[in-house]
Amino acid sequence: MNMPRFWAPTFDYESRPDGTILMRQTEALDEHPQLLADYLDHWARETPEQTWMARRTGGGDWRYISYALAQDMCRRLGAALLEMGLGPDRPLLILSENSLEHALLGMAAVYVGVPYAPVATAYSLVSEDHSKLRDIAATLNPGAVFADNGAAYAGAIASIAADDRAVINVHDMVEGAVSFASLLDHHPAGSTEARAALTPETVAKYLFTSGSTGSPKAVINTNAMICASQAMVRDCYRFLTDQPPVVLDWAPWNHTAAGNKVSYLVLTNGGTYYIDDGRPVPGKFDETLRNLREISCTWYFNVPVGYDMLIDAMEADDALARTFFSELGMLFYAGASMSQRTWDRLSALGRKVLGREVLLATGLGATETSPFALAITDLQERSGNVGVPARGTTLKLVPNAGKLEARIKGPNIMPGYFGDKAKTAEVFDEEGFYCFGDALRPADPDDFSKGFFFDGRLAENFKLTTGTWVAVGAVRAALVDAMQGLIRDAVIVGEDQAQLGALLWLSDKAAAMDADDLTQLLQEHLSAAAANATGSASRVRRAIVLDALPSLDAGEITEKGSLNQRAMRSGRSALVEKLYAGGDGVFIA
Repeated sequence: MNMPRFWAPTFDYESRPDGTILMRQTEALDEHPQLLADYLDHWARETPEQTWMARRTGGGDWRYISYALAQDMCRRLGAALLEMGLGPDRPLLILSENSLEHALLGMAAVYVGVPYAPVATAYSLVSEDHSKLRDIAATLNPGAVFADNGAAYAGAIASIAADDRAVINVHDMVEGAVSFASLLDHHPAGSTEARAALTPETVAKYLFTSGSTGSPKAVINTNAMICASQAMVRDCYRFLTDQPPVVLDWAPWNHTAAGNKVSYLVLTNGGTYYIDDGRPVPGKFDETLRNLREISCTWYFNVPVGYDMLIDAMEADDALARTFFSELGMLFYAGASMSQRTWDRLSALGRKVLGREVLLATGLGATETSPFALAITDLQERSGNVGVPARGTTLKLVPNAGKLEARIKGPNIMPGYFGDKAKTAEVFDEEGFYCFGDALRPADPDDFSKGFFFDGRLAENFKLTTGTWVAVGAVRAALVDAMQGLIRDAVIVGEDQAQLGALLWLSDKAAAMDADDLTQLLQEHLSAAAANATGSASRVRRAIVLDALPSLDAGEITEKGSLNQRAMRSGRSALVEKLYAGGDGVFIA
């Protein structure tokens, strides 16, 4: 394919006496539709037979939903939801993983002005007490709950049951549930009046934060903010308008990355979304590879561990590599830092197959920014540059503890957290800027247009006894990289200590190794990492393996699968004491 088109942004800057810097693109955001329903109606009219969504059936064949069929089904489903008593104050709660039924019900709700809330399956299937799910239900008071498989979610459904709360299942129905298929029998005319009443401020969905810095909060997602975010995406990645995007994606829709950015990237540009039932874990990645041997994506997203597995497969299979890169506009990663080794291998293989560079990029966003905020399209030599502010936004950089704290304002920002005015007030400053809680470091201190690197979450950082601030995020990322696949994550500790330590969460690869071999490698990698560090605030001198797996119910792990640093430091205080006391099981560099 030809070199894909990207933006070429230019910037205005404002410097204030206190050191604060404001940064915005010189050109305004393009005019765009303000309702997600407008996009569905547009493509159903313009390209009715184009596939919107597809997923493999149990037999292995793809089941396709065209834009015209999706429009008709959404109208019928929307009419059914309204008849069940759902509306702005009685949303739809979705418990299930990604599926065609999930996609259709969610879009149907949006189409008729019923907010919906897809929640992490871990709250239903992993949690033992369903406490987070019960809190969510208490906050939203949903009028209906959807789960594909009634039997699998029976415990979760029972935990939030109410006399006025309907249950919708596709199969293995729980007692009293209505079938998804029966909802399609409703006449589509029932949704017409509700569709006409939509406004840009109509709430489309509630997405819950991951809980990495506290309890999950319900982020209000309006039609206007999601559509603004997609206009920013389209301005940045301009190749999306040159041909309908093709996406294969496994990431769950309760995350804003997949649920907003990627899924609506497809909808707003008239593309096709293939649901990937594979996962970047041993035993499930083969399904992803099976799909990628058939589907050439124009946009591809994965987490770094997924790219690790993919590059291994592509380097051993030329045909897979050719199919993968043949139509590719760019690669996007998020969720964790990418090792330089993976970055270099992906870049090299792209050059080998295409004869040119392939954009490999990440960005900075949040559930509260729906999520597009900062992006990078300049080719980079190393991973980690999160980019520059999107068109239509203003980035504020505020000096804070020797760092630059990132704040942002724009039409893509949430109006607030549902039912929590106090938490809403906490995350906006006096000028209405949303505060990420993250610090950024410019790639070039003399030219902010070169982008920024993540410089740690301010709430996670702490001081050593020397008074030196520790940027936990950067230290953690460097340590995970240095341990070369032996750890899944790490908790950085050392507050009120003279040196840094780490609690190591072993990877599946490490857990399967011989104990003596693992011990030797952990010691070697820790010592090498310490030798290469540049100072006490980045040098991890001691480490210990977690004595028990992180607990979702205890708030030690987010539903994204990352460790809650603050919760782990307080909840594993005995292990931290053992770490600094030394002895058996403690690695010292």
